[in-house]
Amino acid sequence: MNSLDSTRPFYTAGQLPAASDTQVSPLGYEQQVCQASSHSDDCDIPSQPTASSASFAVRLLKGTAIHGHPVAPPSDSQCSSWLASLVYPLGRHLVVPAYFKRVEVIGRENLPRTGPVILAPTHRSRWDAVLIPYAAGQDVTGRHLRFMVSADEVRGLQGWFIRHLGGFPIDTSRPAIASLRHGVELLQNRESLVIFPEGNIFRETQVQRLKPGLARLALQAEASQPKLGIQVVPIRLYYSKPLAPWRCRVKIFIGQPLYVAAYDLKAPKQSAQLLTADLKQALEAL
Repeated sequence: MNSLDSTRPFYTAGQLPAASDTQVSPLGYEQQVCQASSHSDDCDIPSQPTASSASFAVRLLKGTAIHGHPVAPPSDSQCSSWLASLVYPLGRHLVVPAYFKRVEVIGRENLPRTGPVILAPTHRSRWDAVLIPYAAGQDVTGRHLRFMVSADEVRGLQGWFIRHLGGFPIDTSRPAIASLRHGVELLQNRESLVIFPEGNIFRETQVQRLKPGLARLALQAEASQPKLGIQVVPIRLYYSKPLAPWRCRVKIFIGQPLYVAAYDLKAPKQSAQLLTADLKQALEAL
């Protein structure tokens, strides 16, 4: 695994990380870069299913109308305490132990208990959305997690559960101002926000190129209030086998936070590049 450059804490101006090599995970799983580098789902699903290929129940879950047109979700969100008190213990004590052979979390002491936080995990499986609360959820830190989720996921009955568990949608190809504003408002309210900086699901072990949106959102929120104190926490997930099959093992590494206020808020474009580069370096060091 890589380690942080001991001669300086982060990248200096104008220096961006080079492409990382093939790595071997702590679980012994070595994987080469695939030709198809990104996946938005664990399987290929037609974006507009016809009446002959999708049942009414599937349409209800996915939030599509009778003729297959998507129902646009609103950009706000809420976190239902009663629903979270049911779902999260069920996941921690039943679902995760039943599915995975072992889940090991390293670095929980790096999780801030107060103040605005962005958790920035790598994205290797749909199980990530279950394992991040397992590693850093309310029963660990005493804080609800708010998730920035792809708009395709927040529809129908599935979308109702996601939204009431703190998720809110964003169009990753063309982010709406309302979604970005909601993310800023959550940080202004000292919430704990989860953003997958790689964007899509990747099966490769090595850290992929990070999207600039996380850094831009963090810098915008930090500049909106004096001494807001946003921290960005790098989190790296390793699965012992690709596709996260039943009884595989998982290691979750939580790194030391990056302080957004340490970057020049008067030069947001350059600071976003530096913060993105520093976050990638921190993830690669885990």
